[in-house]
Amino acid sequence: MKKILLSLTVVLTMISCSKNDETLETEKEQDILTKKEINAIINTSLQETGDFNWMSQDAHIIWSAVSHGENILTIGYGNSKNNFAKNTETENIKEALIALVKNNEPTSAKGSSELYVDENINYLDIKVTSKETISILLKDSRVRYIEPAAYNFLEATAQAKSDSSGSSGCGYGNTTLNTGDYRTVSPGARLPWSFDAHNISQAWNYSTGSGVTVAIVDSGLSPEQKWMNQYFNDGYSSGRTVQKYGTFVDSWWAWSNNYDGVNDKCGHGTKMAAVATAPRNNDNLPVGVAYNANLVTYRAVENVVIDDYHEKRGVVEALTALANRNDVKVISMSIGYPFSIGNVSDAVKYAHSKGKMILAAGGTSTSFTTWYGVIFPASMPETVAVTGVKEGQYSKCDVCHTGSQIDFTVQMQRTNGTDNKIPVLSYYDGQENYIGGSSVATATTAGIAALVWAKNPSWSREQVLQKMKESADFYPNKHSEFGYGNIDALKAVQ
Repeated sequence: MKKILLSLTVVLTMISCSKNDETLETEKEQDILTKKEINAIINTSLQETGDFNWMSQDAHIIWSAVSHGENILTIGYGNSKNNFAKNTETENIKEALIALVKNNEPTSAKGSSELYVDENINYLDIKVTSKETISILLKDSRVRYIEPAAYNFLEATAQAKSDSSGSSGCGYGNTTLNTGDYRTVSPGARLPWSFDAHNISQAWNYSTGSGVTVAIVDSGLSPEQKWMNQYFNDGYSSGRTVQKYGTFVDSWWAWSNNYDGVNDKCGHGTKMAAVATAPRNNDNLPVGVAYNANLVTYRAVENVVIDDYHEKRGVVEALTALANRNDVKVISMSIGYPFSIGNVSDAVKYAHSKGKMILAAGGTSTSFTTWYGVIFPASMPETVAVTGVKEGQYSKCDVCHTGSQIDFTVQMQRTNGTDNKIPVLSYYDGQENYIGGSSVATATTAGIAALVWAKNPSWSREQVLQKMKESADFYPNKHSEFGYGNIDALKAVQ
């Protein structure tokens, strides 16, 4: 009899739980906001304030976005607003919040193994299906932020991925350079016209970047461009290293840890690395700014927009790994997003706390970003924001973003009637191309930072940055759109 009663209890419990879960699913289908409705809220905030913050939204909006993003919620935790680095106390907070989420989830979600905990900073990703769970987290003082980890704001805009191709995004093309866009320097390298505009070749009499390591967090490095691989040490470029890593997971399944490798499958990362560090030799190819600097590249993203769940994690893992390396001084990020991303913001702060100079692109317009201001993470005070201007004038390049957060500018668009951009090595072996936008401006400035740091190896980031500011056109003032303006690299290393 006891067995019969026990069995009946189990069955009733299962039916009850099943009904609860079915009810939850029915309510979800009825109440969930559409992506169009959520995006309208985001766009309104971007237009009115220049940013968007999930923590300023109510539980229903966040829950709706989480539901559209594979039910993955990012939780930034800590014992204070700025407590992004792990310690003993935050380990206890982490365990308590994981238990809280699991205890408040419906029966079908309890005990889920779908959990990611970062090793360096205070954030985790966890599966959440209940709006009530989100309401509780919003009120918890141990929660610094919550965000829909896999909600793709740009997905509804078909151009988001395709428009990142071209002069400032993905592209494998090559072209014959206009002879007026470079001059030949010993022992037979091509010096881009923009280098003369910033007195970079004159700066080489004092510094070539030797001893400094520049990191490029982007789409990786092409295995086909030998001048950024086997021939990285060649000609006047010698005694340096190139290292390649990959933190991007190319998978539809958010919880996959199947890293996609180190190779560039976009073309953008290769060009950024080349602008900053390409060798100076006798092969009649474009040279990089810091042609004797060491190079570390990370394939952290698929293209220039940090919009995929795995791209966010990839950037976080790259930044924290670089932060923990003593040899890395300069980190260049010619990638971004229209508004702040909590875990990426934490990773930037973590790297900044370790003394790294993080340069970030101010933004390059496509058809879906023409009205955006300075994008994230260039909008952060912990980064050095860079954008592009036209040759010989303070007029932003045709596709470049400007604003009060900009720190420096680089001349990268010609005004000689061609509108040509900066010559650079292309994806393919021994080939050349042009690259423009705030992307190339950022990588160029990263190279200049390496020159200054190599000249003054004992300096801190603040000292190097101050010297760069003092060497720019508007110093000691700061322009409302162009920051301190164009840097004179010669003055910066003298």
